[in-house]
Amino acid sequence: MKLNKSHWADLSLLLVTFVWGSTFVIVKWAIEDLPPFPFLTIRFAIAFVSLLPFLWFQRTHINLGTLLRGAGAGIFLFSGYAWQTIGLQYTTASNAGFITGLSIVFVPALVGITTRKLPSPSLILGILCALIGLALLSLGDNLQLNNGDLMILLCAVSFALHIFLVGRYAPQTNATVLASIQILTVSILSGFFSLLLPQPTLNFSSTAWFGLLVTAVPATSLAFFVQTKMQQFTSSTHTALIFSMEPVFAALSAFLLVGELLTPKGYLGAVLVLTGMLVAEFIGSKNESPSQ
Repeated sequence: MKLNKSHWADLSLLLVTFVWGSTFVIVKWAIEDLPPFPFLTIRFAIAFVSLLPFLWFQRTHINLGTLLRGAGAGIFLFSGYAWQTIGLQYTTASNAGFITGLSIVFVPALVGITTRKLPSPSLILGILCALIGLALLSLGDNLQLNNGDLMILLCAVSFALHIFLVGRYAPQTNATVLASIQILTVSILSGFFSLLLPQPTLNFSSTAWFGLLVTAVPATSLAFFVQTKMQQFTSSTHTALIFSMEPVFAALSAFLLVGELLTPKGYLGAVLVLTGMLVAEFIGSKNESPSQ
């Protein structure tokens, strides 16, 4: 089968998801020494600096409209990270993983509200398949609601809004400028909350610096540039479905780096997430435009 622009875009986003999932363990190590908000401040600041040479060559595309679009998307991106960071203190990692994955439902809901069109039956099947897979992959035998679950739900809504807005803005905005402003916004807001909230002693250990440098470029500046560029050619719903593969890649990296094993239920969940993504990719995308 010949791959079109949409398929290549989705493959690029899958690579981004692989990078995010693969760095999950590294980030977990790093924030043991450097608290989350300072970590995000420095990570996104380094990422922004790495984009400055490219931003200089695209400076003619910088105007009030692009600044506002980038800042708007960046606010929701920061909101996702912030609510997830705070919520994880009051709920389990399994609950957080599943609830964050609910963005794959929120994105097509947002698209449906704005376009007044329902996703195709095949796309709905892919979403349901991935959602069941996330539940099997993330949730334990006894699902207990915790105080932080509402915060994680706000995180999922924030990430969904970020994906949705990037899908809307990408076709009409320079990708370098849009990605750079988003990244700068996250760094500034993370820095503000680092100063506003009490922070433990900052320990710039070698582990923390390794985590910062590994995540700043491949998992931040390059990843968000690719997302911004590729969402010109694929839909917001597809993007959300592809991003549901992150816990699958995270589980794979955890196995390779620290020897963590999935349960049989977890393996089934991972297969269902992959199946849902493939159903949406090769069956459910025929009548879907990149703006959806």
